[in-house]
Order: sequence, then structure tokens, then C-alpha cells
Amino acid sequence: MKRVLVTGADGFIGSHLTELLIREGYQVRALSLYNSFNDWGWLETIGDLSKVEVVTGDIRDPFFCNEITKDIDIVFHLAALIAIPFSYKAPQSYVETNITGTLNICKAALDNKVKRVMHTSTSEVYGTARYVPIDEKHPLQPQSPYSASKIGADAMAMSFYLSFGLPVTTARPFNTFGPRQSARAVIPTIISQIASGKKAIELGDTTPTRDFNFVQDTCLGMLKVATSEKAVGQTINIGSNREISIEDTFNLIKKIMNKDEVKLIKDEKRLRPENSEVHRLWCDNTLVRTLTGFEPQFSLEEGMRQTIEWFLNPENLKRYKVDIYNV
Repeated sequence: MKRVLVTGADGFIGSHLTELLIREGYQVRALSLYNSFNDWGWLETIGDLSKVEVVTGDIRDPFFCNEITKDIDIVFHLAALIAIPFSYKAPQSYVETNITGTLNICKAALDNKVKRVMHTSTSEVYGTARYVPIDEKHPLQPQSPYSASKIGADAMAMSFYLSFGLPVTTARPFNTFGPRQSARAVIPTIISQIASGKKAIELGDTTPTRDFNFVQDTCLGMLKVATSEKAVGQTINIGSNREISIEDTFNLIKKIMNKDEVKLIKDEKRLRPENSEVHRLWCDNTLVRTLTGFEPQFSLEEGMRQTIEWFLNPENLKRYKVDIYNV
């Protein structure tokens, strides 16, 4: 039984990954961002936490990072600021959390002789596709402060592998969706507005394409790359090898929810700056399949049905402020 640390365990993907690791028999130390309410985020909703050691703190503190990585075999490093619109408003905070936080985790893991570190990247580092599908050799393009901070974090993690021999793998998931996702993301934005009874759904640009992946597939991919010896020192895409436009995604959700009467409205404040919009993302998942045998388990439609079902639960929907644009 291996002891693992999940940073960002209180978040959307982190809480699902924590559940998967518990099911797989790992001893989990789960990091939740410290707050005075002692709120553990989405960890509060996953049921029995008796087998989880929940700790609260902040990865911006190197001393804290050193403490939480003691006696750990694998670090799953997910803690990050991820909202793109907010990165336009507060870019310094993204540097401090995403780059400096990754430095702190890697240095602590090195000092405490952690056996594996899985660092989480994002497909946003690729920017608008220069070619498709996007493989790991695609150029990196910092089209937002968020993207720039993740490029920096990825480089920091890989530098610890190349300079100090820290066994790092960088997992680069494409667009993950599912239950518990923040309303700043497009799929929860659409579903929550429709579920609350709105007939006109406010969105930004609906022409970009994305490679959407159900959260359980993303977590499975993370576990596979974190436990594969062949993946050490590698940066590995996790995706479905398919793309769909935001408009077609909206129409699929309408169809599943039987809401044909719902219409789209372009909301100018939801548009990214012209040169910041990522117009096309489509994952080449050849490397992850070759190295680990990973195969997505959920179709887009099946993942969407499970996500919609979760949002239709009134207890879940009331967590979302559908009348407020959440950056």
C-alpha cells in the first residue's frame, strides 16, 4: 500500500482523483487550501473520509510543502489557479501559486526522497493549434497569463528531473468536464443555466473547438502515467483524440436535456481578448496509449449524461450562482 499526496484535492479533478486512489487501495494525504471556515471544498461531498488524511495549507509556503511530503511515495500535484479570465485580473497570483508552488513541491519532494511526482499541466499551454491532432512536440504559446504560468510550472518541474534526477512525469490533460466542475467552465455554465430554467443561455465565443474528457478518464490517465516507469521524465497528453465546437457542445447538451427551445446569446464580457482566445484544441493521445495502455472509458455523450444528472440534483445545483458571471 503506497502513501500518496494529492495537492488540490479539494478541487474538481483533485476530489475525483482522491476517490479513485481510495478505491485502488492507496493511503491518501489530501491537501485542501487553508481557509478560516475549515472548508475542505469538494472533499466534503465524496462520502467517507475516514481513510483520508486531510491537511490544510498553501503550496506557496516551502516549509509547509516540506512537511506534507514526508513519508510519501507518490505526489499528485494538482494545486493551481486555473481560471483563465481571473488570470487577466490577477496574473501575479498565478505566478506565485502555479510556478513558485510547483518549485516548492518539487524541492520538498526531492529533499524527502519521494519516489514519483506527477505534475499537472494543461492543454492551454499549446494555445491555438498550429496542427492537429496536437502531440507533445507542438509549440507552446502563452496566450493568457494562466497559460504562461503553467508553461513556467511545467518547465520548473522538468528542470528538477533534468538537474536533480527527481522522477517527474508531467500529465497534460485536455479539457476535463464532469460533476463538481466550476461554473467558470463552459459545460457547467451551459448545464446550470438550463437546469435553473433559463431560456436564453449566455456564452462567449462558440466557434472554438475543444477535446472534452470525462473527469474519470482524466483521473485514470493520471494514475496510469504516475505509476508507469516508462513515463518518468516525459510530458504526456491525456485526451480523447476528438474535437467538438462549443456550439455543437451546447446543442448536444440541449438534446440530452430535451430543451430544444433554449437559445444562445453572446455575452461580450465572456469573450477573451482577441489574441488570447484558443481557437482549436484536439489531443493526440498516442503517447499515453503507447506508454501506459490508457484508453478513454467514457464517450462524450455518456460523460455528459452523468454530468447533467449530477447538476439536476437540487442540492448540487444550488451551489451555483447562475445569474453571476464567474471569472
